[in-house]
Amino acid sequence: MKTQFMLPALLMLMLSALAFTGCKKDKEMEGTTVVQIRMTDAPGDFDKINLHVKEVILVSEGKPYSFEVSNGVFNVLDFRMGTATPDLLIANGEMPSGKVSEVRLVLYDSGNTIVVNGVEEDLITPSAQSSGWKVKLNENPELLPGATYTLLLDFDAARSVLRTGNGKYILKPVVRGIAAATTGLITGTVLPLDAHPEILAISGTDTVGTLADAVTGRFTIGGLGTGNYQLKIVPFEGYNEVVLPKVSVIAGQQTDAGIIELK
Repeated sequence: MKTQFMLPALLMLMLSALAFTGCKKDKEMEGTTVVQIRMTDAPGDFDKINLHVKEVILVSEGKPYSFEVSNGVFNVLDFRMGTATPDLLIANGEMPSGKVSEVRLVLYDSGNTIVVNGVEEDLITPSAQSSGWKVKLNENPELLPGATYTLLLDFDAARSVLRTGNGKYILKPVVRGIAAATTGLITGTVLPLDAHPEILAISGTDTVGTLADAVTGRFTIGGLGTGNYQLKIVPFEGYNEVVLPKVSVIAGQQTDAGIIELK
């Protein structure tokens, strides 16, 4: 059992197949990405800051994608880096893969309060900000299909709450967004097409599998943590099994196993 890379003639055959499909995008670039949105706090001199978060909006390719928040009202000061509860998962979902150009935090008009010296008061939310507050991103993350990303919203309590001359408190959130991939993926191509193989990524007792595309032979296995995997190609009857003993995966990156030709 051997793994061989495509010969020039076979490469020309594949290029011809790509030309036949015209301008159609690769399937992997049309997939979705799982995004987990968490919130943490930079300290402020208050007892509590209770936020009533409605949604978080991520913009990609000019289109907004809403992640609804179902936590209700929570005290953001309970979640702080370096403590036993460093962050809070506030939303989780999928969106089309691609580059994120903008993130907005949207709050309800009511339910936002502050506690200072044991006294709870309303946090006034300017109505002009009904579309949400723009989050300052550390980078514009490229969301890969099949991967999982975490977006950490770092709420700056000290800079987000303003006290007016008449003793009222105004909420103008200052939030920094830190995007980090938590999983990566393995891609490749298995030939010939009539092998119809199952592809397995194995790490210890964990196995994640997929099937090669019947038209192109391409495969993608996503949701993989950083580490080394044994990649096993189990073909239909008539072909020999192939094992790649060590395929490295890094979170947020795509590892290409190349073209694997079965015998």
